[in-house]
Amino acid sequence: MILVLKENYDKKQLENLTAWFREKNLEPHLTEGAHTTILGLIGDTSKLDIDMLESMDIVESAKRIQEPFKSANRKFHPEDTVIEIGDVKIGGGNFAVIAGPCSVESEEQLCTIAEQVKAAGAGLLRGGAFKPRTSPYAFQGLRSEGIDLLLKAKKKTGLPIVTEIMDLSHLSLFDEVDVIQVGARNMQNFELLKELGHTNKPILLKRGLSSTLQELLMSAEYIMAGGNEKVILCERGIRTFETATRNTLDISAVPLLRQLTHLPVVVDPSHATGISKLVKPMSVAAAAAGADGLMIEVHNDPSRALCDGAQSLTPEQFSDVKKAVDAVLPFASR
Repeated sequence: MILVLKENYDKKQLENLTAWFREKNLEPHLTEGAHTTILGLIGDTSKLDIDMLESMDIVESAKRIQEPFKSANRKFHPEDTVIEIGDVKIGGGNFAVIAGPCSVESEEQLCTIAEQVKAAGAGLLRGGAFKPRTSPYAFQGLRSEGIDLLLKAKKKTGLPIVTEIMDLSHLSLFDEVDVIQVGARNMQNFELLKELGHTNKPILLKRGLSSTLQELLMSAEYIMAGGNEKVILCERGIRTFETATRNTLDISAVPLLRQLTHLPVVVDPSHATGISKLVKPMSVAAAAAGADGLMIEVHNDPSRALCDGAQSLTPEQFSDVKKAVDAVLPFASR
């Protein structure tokens, strides 16, 4: 339920009202926008009388939220959420590009790529330390050593780092990681999501291969219900009947999510298509559709990459994509 408060509402009345809601085991969240102040209620509001609430001096109107996601709902929080990661901002008109190799292979490889993507305009460095692979015989990543190498690249370039967590038992290894990525396979690992809700780190949550937008938002809700509101949603393609691409990039998800939620939305065109030549047009399309950022795989020698070389760009190709995206951003749908 959301309550729209009247202009110049009485602060003492608000304190009394929020205390009354807490006595009823409801959690009130105050959002003060440029023109509207909203008091959102999380919990079982079925026994609250809307007419009674609207009769209160400080309440302009009351409305029940029908969608099952509450904290992530734009009705609950009309203003865009802006997530700050070091000097980088995502959301609220701030566009950020995350770039780097699919997997961390060596210190030289990672630091070289980090310097090159930073020079081309990337704001954050991605790199897989733990790698979820379909085959148990494929390269699984350098694990904790990979995180150490990411931290070395961060120290050298100043780029905040983004890397994927695979298991709850690994959480302590992510103490110095700037953004924890939850992969598509773990989007509905609810125990992991609940624990990440108790951290204070930004979480980049990828859409599952066959998940609806509501299911994605409900997964975000798990994290936010624990108290962590720093969630970045990532559209990375869904599984359809089409086999020409690795997945099918759901561009329509971008404007739809921007209507449904206040959380930032980024797009991963690399995993969505699986084809390096498609990354540029899909990146431009995502930016034009209103995405808040991109996540792109870049490798200094894609043909020899230990993971996903076919979808990785060279640093030169990444620079070209970044210029194309920058050109379309002033005309993006927002």
